[in-house]
Amino acid sequence: MKKTLFALMLGLSAATAPVAALAQSPAADSRQAGYVQPLTADNSLLLLVDLQDMFGMTISSIDQTNLVNNAAGIAKAAKVFNVPTILASANAKSFAGPVFQQVTQARPDLQVYDRTAINVWQDRRVVDLIKQSGRKKIIIGGLWTASCVMLPALSALGEGYEVYILSDVTGDITPDSQNNAMQRLVQAGATPINWVALMLEWQQDWSRKATAGGVLQIARDHGAAWGMGASYAGAMKVGSEAK
Repeated sequence: MKKTLFALMLGLSAATAPVAALAQSPAADSRQAGYVQPLTADNSLLLLVDLQDMFGMTISSIDQTNLVNNAAGIAKAAKVFNVPTILASANAKSFAGPVFQQVTQARPDLQVYDRTAINVWQDRRVVDLIKQSGRKKIIIGGLWTASCVMLPALSALGEGYEVYILSDVTGDITPDSQNNAMQRLVQAGATPINWVALMLEWQQDWSRKATAGGVLQIARDHGAAWGMGASYAGAMKVGSEAK
């Protein structure tokens, strides 16, 4: 009996050893510590993948009008904060069509990197830009979540980057596919975030006048109810004495 119990204890120790080692690994501890640090204009990079007309027409996990609005909003916000931004497309001329007009009009300064690979991390041009930026916090939005967002996110996580997924600038062909993809991304170590929350985290303090005006204008143009409130506050001179 004692021999049997001893053997069972040895087996349990062997089974749990890899888990304990993972939990205590320096890489895991370092990544966890990184997620505690706020996202700032100096440590972030925005990667928008395959926000294209054909993919957009297939989306049912998010209202398509909201998706386009949110994509344009975060693209503008990245410009206000001078956050490095990469636009990528897949087979634009032969299959998926152009990047949403609202996004390219918001960011005419950006080149669109078209490719054939499903995983944009296989495009050396894009990966080189990310590495050259020196940024370790990669924020990803795009279509479809289960493939063209999922794959580069997993690749980036595998190379030690901190990955944030713009849950309201992503979408998939079914709600189930979107939910499963987001669960897998979180399980792999990515963190979901909404575009407005990201913009406000970049702002941090309304006394930062260099960007505050731009943020409020984006809120008016793309922030739905918050934008209405911002417009009302401005019109009524909320916070200042009535004249």
